[in-house]
Amino acid sequence: MDCLLVAGLGNPGREYENTRHNIGFWLVDLFAARHGVSWTMRNEQHALVATAARGGKRILAVKPQTYVNESGRSLAAITRFYKLEPEAVLVIHDELNIDLGEIKVSVGGGPGGHNGLKSIISHIGNGFTRFRVGIGPKSPPMMEMKDFVLGRFSEEQLALLNGRMPEIVKGLELLVDTGPNNAMNQLNQRKTKQNERKEQTIQG
Repeated sequence: MDCLLVAGLGNPGREYENTRHNIGFWLVDLFAARHGVSWTMRNEQHALVATAARGGKRILAVKPQTYVNESGRSLAAITRFYKLEPEAVLVIHDELNIDLGEIKVSVGGGPGGHNGLKSIISHIGNGFTRFRVGIGPKSPPMMEMKDFVLGRFSEEQLALLNGRMPEIVKGLELLVDTGPNNAMNQLNQRKTKQNERKEQTIQG
């Protein structure tokens, strides 16, 4: 049975709940809940892991407990243990350069200023798939990036994300089921009705 590692990035601890940097944790929690699997702490791999079966694949849902900036250390331990190549790794992370609640799928590339991705690339190499969940734009623009990503969503932003989460989870499941090429073709062209209206207003 093929094995796919689905890692959601975030920081452990209650003080980081509902922060922008933890949207990966949020989404992988929803994914695990939909499959009825529970988390087990793997101390030697510095991660919470839940195992599910989907579409003939073994899915390792993972929440690294090393804090975002050291995510690669945890994923390296897991990929070594299960003998997985980077192509069998899917990373869910916050993306500042995408509007809030929008999603994009990509494979490879640089870290784009994301320290979690930088850590993963340095530990396991490139070639893994990224499920990028938008948290942008940064507001106010002069705010330090660290302060913004570690800040909490407003009630309005949480309401928007809660409304979008069913579609985002379906997008993640499409990626898991059909692979990155198909998911990129289907998901990267989509826009929410809210952003379509925003663009129409700007153009008008």
